[in-house]
Amino acid sequence: MKYARILTVAGSDSGGGAGVEADIKTIERLGGYGMAAITAVTAQNTQGVLAIWDLPPEAVSMQIEAVAEDLGVDAAKCGMLGSAATVRETARALSAYPNLPLVVDPVMRAKSGDRLLAPEAEAALREELLPLAALVTPNLPEAEALVGSPVQTRSEREEAARRIVAMGARAVLIKGGHGPGDVLEDLLYDGEAFHVFRAERVVTRHTHGTGCTLSAAAATGLGQGLGLHDAVERAIRYVQSAIRHAPGYGHGHGPLGHHVGVSPWI
Repeated sequence: MKYARILTVAGSDSGGGAGVEADIKTIERLGGYGMAAITAVTAQNTQGVLAIWDLPPEAVSMQIEAVAEDLGVDAAKCGMLGSAATVRETARALSAYPNLPLVVDPVMRAKSGDRLLAPEAEAALREELLPLAALVTPNLPEAEALVGSPVQTRSEREEAARRIVAMGARAVLIKGGHGPGDVLEDLLYDGEAFHVFRAERVVTRHTHGTGCTLSAAAATGLGQGLGLHDAVERAIRYVQSAIRHAPGYGHGHGPLGHHVGVSPWI
């Protein structure tokens, strides 16, 4: 049996709840083969990010090229990139594979509030990486930062989705976890139509790595040949289950229960 080869381009989380560690756990649980191009090493736990050491941009692109040229890649995701130079070098490396389904999680801040993307890198993200994306997965603050306008109402979110697709992305999923209410609404726009995924909010502090997990799960689905809607729907269900089965570790925003279900995940 051959497994879909999924590459994550992201930072390392020493606490194991987000970043490359969460991505690999997710990819493997969903039946894929996980590979990584590490962009940064962090010293962090559930309470915050203590330090970040960025890898040289060329180290990131060399990891991407080494993996793609030998093992091959069926889909990829980008998470924490950090600097404008790393964004540009990542985009340059991935642009050599124009048919590769790419999920971009525009990681700008950690759950603790720590900034993970330099301000000058945001323009590079919009201009060079989003045009390569099959799917972009911003939360509400990230969507607001990308378009520069509020995204609180349904009409504002739809307009933001249109504008993000106009930047070159083929589709966008605006996640509603930062919104109010007991029912969460994730808004998917594929360039033609909107679809809303609704779920009851799970009241818990153990939500560290939800964005990383969802984008890795969506990339895995695309790499396995699922359609966009099905890949997103499965990713959302997996994240919801992982939240409910969180192990309860740490004193802050704890990690998810990536172990939930059987592998490949059902």
